[in-house]
Amino acid sequence: MTIKASDVQALRELTNVGMMDCKKALQETSGDIEKAVIILREKGIAKAAKRAGREAKEGLVYSYIHPGGKLGVLIEVNCETDFVAKNEDFIQLVKDLAMQVAAAAPQYIAKEEVPSEIIDAEMAIAKKQLETEGKPANIIEKIIPGKIAKYHSEICLLEQNSVKDSSVKMGTMFDDFRSKIGEKVVIRRFVRYELGN
Repeated sequence: MTIKASDVQALRELTNVGMMDCKKALQETSGDIEKAVIILREKGIAKAAKRAGREAKEGLVYSYIHPGGKLGVLIEVNCETDFVAKNEDFIQLVKDLAMQVAAAAPQYIAKEEVPSEIIDAEMAIAKKQLETEGKPANIIEKIIPGKIAKYHSEICLLEQNSVKDSSVKMGTMFDDFRSKIGEKVVIRRFVRYELGN
């Protein structure tokens, strides 16, 4: 069964659990969000009861202009309270996210947002390349998931390695921050402007 990215996002907002855990829970429940919340709570990784009624309506819209004025980023990151929005750690997180978007040019926030037709096309290209190299079919099937993971790491903000510390994935850094702050934090959207593009 294909799980919609919007359902994964909805479950994530309800539970404050990582995208992959949300997707797995939805797969286990054939897309039933309410049952998925229960599964995540039973596993002890969701704080659904505390988070279900909360909305991330506060936060920060931050602009980053690269020196020289030829590259800029606007990013919106939301949290639940004005107190957190004014917190230095939250402001630094937003700045780090904006710098990442400027430096690494992601097209999506999370891999669940990438349309399936784009992934299908990327898989077809990878398969053709591997066939051209003379790889056997059984080996191709084992290589393609790694190629798709690499593709996700190029186009998805939360799958990228941090430009500040390449040993840390942006998604890990973001999840660690949310756990530390104890509040729902959501990257709502971003836009990257580059002169001439």
